[in-house]
Parts: sequence; C-alpha cells; structure tokens
Amino acid sequence: MSSTPTAAVQALAALPQPYLLFLGDTTEAGFAKTAIGLHDWAPEVCVAEWSLPGCPISTGLPSMTPAQARAAGARAMVIGVANGGGVIPPQWLPALVDALENGLDLVSGMHQKLGDIPELAAAAERHGRELINVRVPPRGIPVGNGRKRTGKRVLTVGTDCALGKKYTALALARGLRGLGVDADFRASGQTGILIAGSGIPMDAVVADFSAGAAELLSPNAADDHWDVIEGQGSLFHPAYAGVSLGLLHGSQPDVFVVCHQPGRKHVLGYPDYPLPSIEEVIALTVQLGRRTNPDIRCVGVSLNTHGMTDAAAAAACAEVSARLGLPVADPMRQDGEFNRLLEACIA
Repeated sequence: MSSTPTAAVQALAALPQPYLLFLGDTTEAGFAKTAIGLHDWAPEVCVAEWSLPGCPISTGLPSMTPAQARAAGARAMVIGVANGGGVIPPQWLPALVDALENGLDLVSGMHQKLGDIPELAAAAERHGRELINVRVPPRGIPVGNGRKRTGKRVLTVGTDCALGKKYTALALARGLRGLGVDADFRASGQTGILIAGSGIPMDAVVADFSAGAAELLSPNAADDHWDVIEGQGSLFHPAYAGVSLGLLHGSQPDVFVVCHQPGRKHVLGYPDYPLPSIEEVIALTVQLGRRTNPDIRCVGVSLNTHGMTDAAAAAACAEVSARLGLPVADPMRQDGEFNRLLEACIA
C-alpha cells in the first residue's frame, strides 16, 4: 500500500484549471521549466501559452491572450517561469493585471508572493480574482531527526539545475508502477507540485528545517513501497548546494540516479563555474549521503538528450554506460536502456 504524507504535505486545495501558461520574456528554455513541465506532464490542464515580445521560447501550445484563453475555457494563468531568485519583474505586471482583468486567477511558483505586489493585490480585489502561491512550505516543519524510516527511496541528483531531475523522477515513478511496483512521485519543487498536486517546495524552507522537510516529504511506508523523490539543484551549485544537501540528508535515499545534459559546459547562469563530471557527482553524493544512509548507492544515469538524433542519443548513453559500468538512458525515449535503469533501482 502507498505511504500517506503527513497532514503538512496534504494535497493542495483544488487549483482553478485549466491553465494559460505565461512565459514572460524569458530567453532561456531552462528557466521556462514550469510551463514546459506542465505541458509535458499535465497537458490535459493546459489550454494555451502567452509570452511577451522578445521571448523565443514556446511549449508548442497555441498562443492566446488572456481574453482569448478565457473564452477557450482557461480559468487561471500560471507563471511558467522559474528564474534566478524567483522574482516577478516589473515588465510582467501589465500582462499579469491583464489576466486578472479578463477573468483569470493567477497561480505562481515564484519566491516573490503575488499578494505582496500592490498592483496585483489591487487588481485581484477589484475583479474578484484569486492570487495563488504554491511555493509556500507547510507550517510546523520539524528539524530533521535522522532516524531510519521504513520503505525504499530513490532520489534524482544532478550535475546542475534544470536538466531533467523532475522528468527523470516522474518517468521512474511511472515506469516502476508499470512493473507492478508500489511507487509514488514526491515533488520537491514548484513545477512538480503543480503536476502532482502535493509536495514541499524545498527551496522555500528555512535552512535549519530542510532535512526535516525532506523527512516529511517521504514518510514511513510499507517495506516494498518506493518513493521517487524529485531532486533539487546540485551539490556543486554555487548558490543552491545547501538545498540539495538538506534534501539528500532528509530523504535518506537507498539509491540515486545522476541526471546530466551532454554538451553543457558550465553551471546554468554561472559561466565561471564549470560543470562537474558525473563521476564527481556520484562520489560526493555517496560521501555526503552516507551520513544518514550508510548503504546509499548510485544505480544509473539519466541523460537529457533533447535535440539529439536517436543515433547520437544512443551513442552518448552507450559511452557513459561503458565508462561507468551502469545503466544509462534518457527516460523520455523509453527504450530498453530505460528498462535496465528501472530494474537497477529495485534490484
């Protein structure tokens, strides 16, 4: 039987769906991961997208204004961008007010709260609309206790941000269920929470309580139950390594999968910081993870081969697999190597 999260992590109140996805003026696909993730994993609740001039990013959905999207059935506009610091820039405000004026609620996973922006608060009150923030941790998170919990856990870790940890965790959870394994996806970021309907935004938790939050996220479970925990950041990230470490210690993974994007040379948004190797990530994750689970081990690698041909993707996976002696797959391609990765998780 599946584990049941504590009351602090109960499912979000029903969100107003379906959505218009707002891309703002972002020029980096990695920062549009909320919109892209919703389109890829919850297409049934996505009506259209809307962006500002100069934005080259698209989810592939039709482009509609808030008025057009409302007429097509949308009930809310989701801010589909997760930029550095989670701020809502001033140039977005007219578009956000436009959505409220045309009958859409606003849903945001940004750090900056919608209601703290006077223009949005006033427009929402004037038009009777809701301002919904999902990047809000539950109350009463305890300090981590480090005690071993029942059940099994797999954590996705990365060489960087925005390269496939969420997609890998979602695919692993779905794949394990397809094998008849009792498995749950545990969301630890705003996009995963919007997809799953529950979770804890780890990067919004006060640092002293991050391990405790991860313990709440993946509670005691049946011995044959697997929690597939969405990773955050990277242990090598100059800004977000603390979030990754708290999640690692609190989730106490039995196994982990390293996520990497071939060709990425430096940390996203930090050109002075070269990307660590997969081997470095494995070694550091094992070293630090042993603090709360001495038996932690790496079972494989997930490569984000988006944009590569099938042949190039297969060659990239084969090269890393031969080098490491581990299963390596792109979960979005769903081939035989991905099945090997699934089997390695539960072996």
